[in-house]
Amino acid sequence: MSNTVLITGAAGWLGGLLAEALVSDPKTLNVRLILADIVEPKAPKSAKAVTLKADLTAKEPIDALFKTELGIPDTIYCLHGIMSRGSEDNFDLGLKVNVDSIRLMLQAAREFGAKSPIKFIFTSSLAVYGGPLPHTVTPDTIATPEGAYGMGKLTSELLVNEYSRRGFIDGRIIRLPTIVVRPGVPSAATSAFISGVIREPLKGIECLCPIGDSIDSPELDLPSWVASPETTIKNFVAAKHVPAEKFLSHTRVVCLPGFTATVREELQALEKVGGKKALDLVKFKDDPINRRIVSSWPPRFDNSYPLSLGFIVDEGGMEPIVRQFQKDIEAGIA
Repeated sequence: MSNTVLITGAAGWLGGLLAEALVSDPKTLNVRLILADIVEPKAPKSAKAVTLKADLTAKEPIDALFKTELGIPDTIYCLHGIMSRGSEDNFDLGLKVNVDSIRLMLQAAREFGAKSPIKFIFTSSLAVYGGPLPHTVTPDTIATPEGAYGMGKLTSELLVNEYSRRGFIDGRIIRLPTIVVRPGVPSAATSAFISGVIREPLKGIECLCPIGDSIDSPELDLPSWVASPETTIKNFVAAKHVPAEKFLSHTRVVCLPGFTATVREELQALEKVGGKKALDLVKFKDDPINRRIVSSWPPRFDNSYPLSLGFIVDEGGMEPIVRQFQKDIEAGIA
């Protein structure tokens, strides 16, 4: 096994964390990384890596990812995409990146992996869900997205499943919870505020919460399905090691484990960790569009199936996550 891994979207925050995690993964010995994104990614210092600036919406640059000095990858992490609010605001761009480019990636993986199917790990989202939902989502719950981002992700999921069914690839589809707390600047994701109401106040910066008009608003009881960055990255790596025969026979979809937290519970954790001075930096201006989209996403999932595959879940709710982010700020890494 060559342990050559291609990561698209590698210049992003998660892509960078994943590259570092693979380098230190004891099950991925002597890993070699092909890192690609719309801007040239940075490689881990200790890694044997090729970094590429590439237009991932065109066939020629995608094919070039399979022709580097490191050869054909045996595993692909397909992380690139246009985020939720960005997809909603620019429908055509969302389709081009979240559907068309994934199809091109799949076709390239099929062609270059004809002798030995490539593991193709596709990051999807709980945004594939919408409409009337059961109290708790299970692997049998039908996905009916109510936004362009979820529609694009679900379309690409179907492609990954079909390419897997035909033996073109060894697909693994991981639907991510909302990851909190994300460092850096706010993204174009509809869920960006879920990190923002923790990140900015702990850094002494005012932030705007688009849910509710005050700290007492009932809208703050809006629940979300969340996971920490640390747990999410461990689950990314774990996705590479799940034996193909352990997945359900009819689908490669796995909803990664998470837990339910309301906006109010987030703010309570913020106050416990950062004090009232941090909480007072959160300002409110209700955004009905944002609230509608986030409200359409299911806040509760049955973790049984992913846990049976070896994935892990956060323990202790929001407070440990907020405390870890505070430590990251103090260490200068957030």
